[in-house]
Amino acid sequence: MAKDLEENGAVFIKHGETSQSISLSDLFTLKDETVTPVLKSADPPVRANVLYLSTQYSVPISMFHASHHIAPVPATETEIEAEANAVKAVAESICPLHIVLDRVVLTSTGVLLGCWQVVSGSDPVTIRAKLKAALPRAPQKQLYNEAMLHTSLARLLGPPNKLPELLEESKISELQIFQDLVNRLNNQIRGLKATVSELWYVEEYDLLALAVNGNMKTRKFKLGCSEA
Repeated sequence: MAKDLEENGAVFIKHGETSQSISLSDLFTLKDETVTPVLKSADPPVRANVLYLSTQYSVPISMFHASHHIAPVPATETEIEAEANAVKAVAESICPLHIVLDRVVLTSTGVLLGCWQVVSGSDPVTIRAKLKAALPRAPQKQLYNEAMLHTSLARLLGPPNKLPELLEESKISELQIFQDLVNRLNNQIRGLKATVSELWYVEEYDLLALAVNGNMKTRKFKLGCSEA
């Protein structure tokens, strides 16, 4: 993932797509330097399972999808309730995660990702395996690497206003400018510690509702395993 920007360049400057092949123009409008989310109905709703950082950070970590927009799995209300109960049982079997920010990465699609390492608690591979077993109807192809633990910290929708000046003054490439900015951010926040104590089952009625604050229904489950 760290090589993505280097290999593909800053695609987001030209208004590209998300990592899930959704056009950025389908998700946001940019007018007079103001970004406005575009809410688009997801049919059927995406059903996502996310770990949730403490309210100090209010950031979800995507773990496993019971249904996503690339491989939708329709479900009745009864089936959805059964899925939620299965996820609750998983939450009760896993321990809170104590994590540390390993580094920040900027992708070619403009997402600023925080990549985390688990210091103690349940392993991401184990959590995803339990969710897969609990949700047998889920798409075989999931959206993220099973060992990866990352959060989307921000999304860049275009170049910095002063990019032309920076290019002229520094005599370095556009890519190098973004890499330097990411390196500065890493120097400031790498090593940040956080605790994950909840697993959420989320029905996203709008595309990427968690990211754009769209319409959704959230069921929150405390991680119940004893750390003793």
